[in-house]
Order: sequence, then C-alpha cells, then structure tokens
Amino acid sequence: MMHQELLKLEAQGTPIRVGVSGAGWMGSGFVAQVAHVPGMEVTVLADADTRLAWEAFMATGVAREGIVEASAPGPAMDALRAGKRVVTGDYTLAAQLEAVDVVCDVTPSPAIGAETAYACIRHGKDVVMVNIEADVTVGRILHKLAQEAGVLYTVSSGDEPGCLMELYDFVTSLGWEVIVIGKGKNNPLDPTATPETVAEAARRTGKDPFQVASYVDGTKTMFEMACAANATGCRPMQRGMIGPQATLETVSQVFALQEDGGITRFPGAVDFVQGPSMAGGVFVVVRVEDERIRDDLQYLKVGRGKYFTLFRPYHLWFLEAPHSVARAVLYRQPTLVPLEHPVAEVMTVAKRGLQPRERLDDFGGYTFYGIIDGAAEARALNALPVGLAPGAEIVRPVAAGQIITWDDVRLDEESTVVKLRRQQEGCEP
Repeated sequence: MMHQELLKLEAQGTPIRVGVSGAGWMGSGFVAQVAHVPGMEVTVLADADTRLAWEAFMATGVAREGIVEASAPGPAMDALRAGKRVVTGDYTLAAQLEAVDVVCDVTPSPAIGAETAYACIRHGKDVVMVNIEADVTVGRILHKLAQEAGVLYTVSSGDEPGCLMELYDFVTSLGWEVIVIGKGKNNPLDPTATPETVAEAARRTGKDPFQVASYVDGTKTMFEMACAANATGCRPMQRGMIGPQATLETVSQVFALQEDGGITRFPGAVDFVQGPSMAGGVFVVVRVEDERIRDDLQYLKVGRGKYFTLFRPYHLWFLEAPHSVARAVLYRQPTLVPLEHPVAEVMTVAKRGLQPRERLDDFGGYTFYGIIDGAAEARALNALPVGLAPGAEIVRPVAAGQIITWDDVRLDEESTVVKLRRQQEGCEP
C-alpha cells in the first residue's frame, strides 16, 4: 500500500525529495499539502517572484533561517546538505540537483512547464506535471524525449484529465464499451468572458480574474478535455464539444448513441455537461450488452437499460498530486501520458478584432480564448495551438471570432516551449 511505503520512508528518514516550479495559488497549495504527506517533502521551490516561494515555505512552518535563496547548483546543494530548503527564481535549478528525486511543475503556464520538464529530461530527473496546459501543447515530445532519456514523464491526478484517466482505466479494464468521457463544468460557458466581466466572482472566491475568466470562457475546459482525449484516443464530436445540460439521473440517456435516442455520434467521445448536479466531477458513460451485467449495474443504481455512468463527484486538483508523485517514484508508474498520435487540439480564437503589433495576453484575458477540435481539423486550418498564444505578436489583422493561425503571429522562437512544439510538429504525421 502506498501509505505504508510512505510511512516506511518517513521512519527511515529518507523522504521523497520534491522540487517544485510555481509558488502561486496552485504551487503554494501543493506545498501546503505535501507538508502533511508522510515520507515526502518539498525541498526546492522555484518562482520568478521568489517572495512567493519564501512565503509558501514559511506558511508550512519552516523558519526563515531554514530557507536559503540560491541561483546555482553549488550553493543550492550546500543548503540542502545542511537541511535547509531552497528558493530560487530559476525553474531549471531543481532538475540539476542530486538531492532532488522528482520535480513537479505546478503552474498553468505552458512556457514554464516546458522549461521545467525539458530541464528534468536533460538532467535525468523524473517530472510530474500538475500542468495540463503544457501537456496539451508539448506533452507528446516531452514524453518521447523522456522515454529516450530513461526518465518518467507523467501528468498528475487531481485535475480532471488525471482523474478521468483513472476512471477510464478502471472501466476499460473491466471490458466495458466507453461511449463518452467527460467532466461537469463548474460554471456556464461564455466565450466572451474577460477579467472585467468576472471581477466580482473572482473577488468573492479570492482568485485571479484571469484565472476565473479562463474557466468561464471555456479555455480551461478545452485544455482538460484535449488532455484526456490525447491520452485515451477519445475524440470531440464537434468543434467546442456539445456541453449539454444533464444531471446524474439523465446523463446516461443524454449521452446514449444517436441510434438509441441520445446525442452521441460515435463511441469514444469526449465532452462535458453543464448544470450544478455534476459540477466538479468526472464521468464515463458506458454501453453494456450483457444482460446479466446490465441487471447487476441497474441494481447498483448506476443507470438503466444498456447505458450506465460511472461518476466521481470531485477532483482535488493539486491536493491529489502527491499520489502521482509517490506512484512515479515508488512504482515507476505514470498517471497519464499522451498517446503517440494526437486526436485533439485546442485552437486559438480572437475574442475581439486584433491588429498588427498587438500582443496576445494570457489565458482568460481580453484577446483570445481556446476551443477544442480534432487534431487533423486543427492542422488543416493551420490553427495556432492556444498553448503558444500568450505573448504572441499579431502580424496581420484578425477579426473577432476568427481562428488565429500560425501565419497570423510572430512567436519567440528562442523559447523552450516554441522550440519543443516545432520539434513535436516534425514528429507528427
């Protein structure tokens, strides 16, 4: 059992030593959770704003004198040998340290995630991504490079894709036919949402307005379902998915195949549902032909007829990620990795008219949002992957609602995420 293995490490004084990229809301929450996990500790915490890293460590009870700020491997290793924690502004530092067993990227940034993961691969360090945005953007090439280097690359559990992967594996290992995998969306979909329109909701929840707007405009949901799609082979039925209203009582029939009165066009689709009944959870709708098994599932109240829904009513995001860290280190098992060939992409769409020399802002901002489509369809449209959009410079006019293409922007070709995506494009058929 994982818990017993971790207790053993704790008793031996040999905990799993974790380096972390990101000390914002997500990263600091991950650090807070690991402080309660036996046999595991965060020893290095990187953030461009090192003040946040100091605060995250001290919030877990680490004294200020027990923390050292470092920017080079030598001083960092000296601090770790002395039993101190290290904060740094360098996202690649933890990967270079012998006294770190595994590195986690706990940011929503494809650029930071790519930089962190690539550094880990180059330095022979396992990496756990609490960053689905980076995985959707460059996960295939990172996984390939990790395999070649003999290290482990995985997306963590906790966010919907990792939780869905665990449920999908459970269902498919029982031999049931998967019809739809998906999530319950926490808020109504509004692609026009901006930090200004969600400011009050963000204030009430103490969240960044850009972050809240990325949920409401659908970008986050599109990333989540593309990540799950590319790990399972399930595909969106149409651009943007369907996103019907559904409850736990109705979802099985809503997502029945069209031949059986539902909306699903083919087995093996990804989608989401709207409405409070399933918000925050993940689900898999299956079709079962065996009458005996149908009777048993109906008795167990997971559906009726031949469609049944397995539903997990929660996801705990970065709070669950330590499980994936332990699974990676103790058992050499990934939670979620992309398949060799993509089936979905998240394309960039202009929220308003854009002119040359303007720069795209960030997820949930004023200039763009993301929308899922099939990978082949996105490639045919020359659509810019939304993970590359932040900071891109517009080079020709783009109308509101128009898909932004590779030719519409100038990218920072020296950035790690762009280089990796260019390499990934060369790997794809």
